[in-house]
Amino acid sequence: MRPKTHNSFNLKLFLMIVILAFFILFILRSTLSSSDQTSPPSPAVIPRSKSFPRTAKNSTCPPTCNKIPSSLAQALIHYSTSTITPQQTLKEISVTSRILDKKSPCNFLVFGLGHDSLMWHSLNHGGRTIFLEEDEAWIEQIKRRFPMLESYHVTYDSKVNQASDLMQVGKGPECTAISDPQYSMCQLALKGLPSEVYDIEWDLIMVDAPTGYYEEAPGRMSAIYTAGMMARNRREGGEKTHVFVHDVNREVEDKFSREFLCEGYMKKQEGRLRHFVIPSHRDDLDKPFCPLLGNKS
Repeated sequence: MRPKTHNSFNLKLFLMIVILAFFILFILRSTLSSSDQTSPPSPAVIPRSKSFPRTAKNSTCPPTCNKIPSSLAQALIHYSTSTITPQQTLKEISVTSRILDKKSPCNFLVFGLGHDSLMWHSLNHGGRTIFLEEDEAWIEQIKRRFPMLESYHVTYDSKVNQASDLMQVGKGPECTAISDPQYSMCQLALKGLPSEVYDIEWDLIMVDAPTGYYEEAPGRMSAIYTAGMMARNRREGGEKTHVFVHDVNREVEDKFSREFLCEGYMKKQEGRLRHFVIPSHRDDLDKPFCPLLGNKS
């Protein structure tokens, strides 16, 4: 989805700080890991021929230093020089970034491709981040600028003005039964996604697309429902899936996230972003589709 743009110095500064902090953490982890695995010999017995190579004058970097990955360097340069900032606010981004800080590298599925995509990809460095986008021309434009981003075109069959009918459909037994969305009989399930989207066990899912802001536009009903079912159908029964929905100030995003991701699974709302944590239902098919309020899982 081509996002709305905001010019915000504070948000840009936040992104730079987060990505820079990630660089430092990456380097420290790699350095400490290398130090733990190898214990260097005493300097008194190091032969001259084995001394550290002098690749630069006055270099204080030990041989265990790691170069910043080019994708992360590119993200830092991009956000420090761009006049366009992501469509989410600083506080909204912080909700997801805190989870990524704990989970990454992990599997992260994002409905939507926008000016924040390079940020999400970078914050999940070393993990698998896939973007699903409705606009083929926009995908090609982003690919030319950021070829490292993995994105796929998706066609949405439902429109915003069909939301009321689909809400009733979604309450039927074929939609509340736990199953793989790829083979679901529910009209709300997205069945035309790339095969790897169904095969991967997602740790985080962000719903920030499709368009959804006028009556004839593709709505987010199916994306929200499918995200919830992917979480419930997760094969790793002990793991929970973090699902984020943006633009919950709008009627469709508000009602469908409460109904199909469940208020009982909602952990936080910050601005227009809601955060849900949904457990797998595969090992307990008698588990209610939504937990009772006040008895959050």
